[in-house]
Order: sequence, then C-alpha cells, then structure tokens
Amino acid sequence: METTSRTIPARKRIALVAHDHMKSALMEWVSIRKEQLIEHELFGTGTTGTLVAKATGIDVSCMLSGPMGGDQQLGAKIAEGKVDMMIFFWDPLDAVPHDPDVKALLRLAAVWNIPVACNPASADFLIESPLLNCEYETRVPDYANYLKKRT
Repeated sequence: METTSRTIPARKRIALVAHDHMKSALMEWVSIRKEQLIEHELFGTGTTGTLVAKATGIDVSCMLSGPMGGDQQLGAKIAEGKVDMMIFFWDPLDAVPHDPDVKALLRLAAVWNIPVACNPASADFLIESPLLNCEYETRVPDYANYLKKRT
C-alpha cells in the first residue's frame, strides 16, 4: 500500500492502557510523569483511565473497559488518526481473555505508525524524546487512495 504523510500535533493525544497486573506500574509511572502528561490529551481504557484520573487528578477520556470493547475503541481512534502515541503496559507473563483485542490494538498501532511503549523503560524513552512537544511528520497508509483504486 502506498503511504501519505500525517502531521502529529505538538500536543499529543496519548492512549494509556495496562493489564491488571501492570496497573500499579502504570499508576506509578504516570505519577512520576504527571507534569509532562498534563500538557497532552489522554485517553484510556475504562478501568485504567479511571484509575489514572483518580490517582493523579489528570483528565482522561475513558473508553469502555478493555475486555468490554475499550481496546477496540482505542484501535478505532488510532485508525481515525485521533491517537498519536500509546503507553501500553502489558503483562507478557499472563494470558488475558481478550488477547485477540490486545493483538489487534497493537497491530493497528503498527499499521498507523504511532509510537508505542510497552514497559516503563520504553515509556521513559518516549516521554523524554525531544519530539514529544513538537509537531512530527510521519508516514501512514494512504487508505483513501487505496479505496479509490479499488472502485
């Protein structure tokens, strides 16, 4: 598929997701990074987003809980260009019943070329990047052109 460019704005739209056994690690990470995160728009799956908002006072737009469709809602936002990066603390040692949704969410992040952190170290690298607070030009699938060619 051909690609086109998309400008990721300086004020990022950041998705926050964490598996149950990783929620405390995400809460700790968000608490440490609160001053950086309040400069951006945050989205979260239901339980994670609610926990972040209560623990930090940061506004988080909450989707449904992940197993109830929240992962898919975030995936749709990624495909629509409404999420610019994702912090997803997933638990590689614990199977989750909604694993297909999780894989689909991660696949969409890769398809639409958004940065993803899957643990505190990679999240630190993303949040400390000089690109965090400036516009960034990225390449994404040219889906509109693809559809035109199919019809």
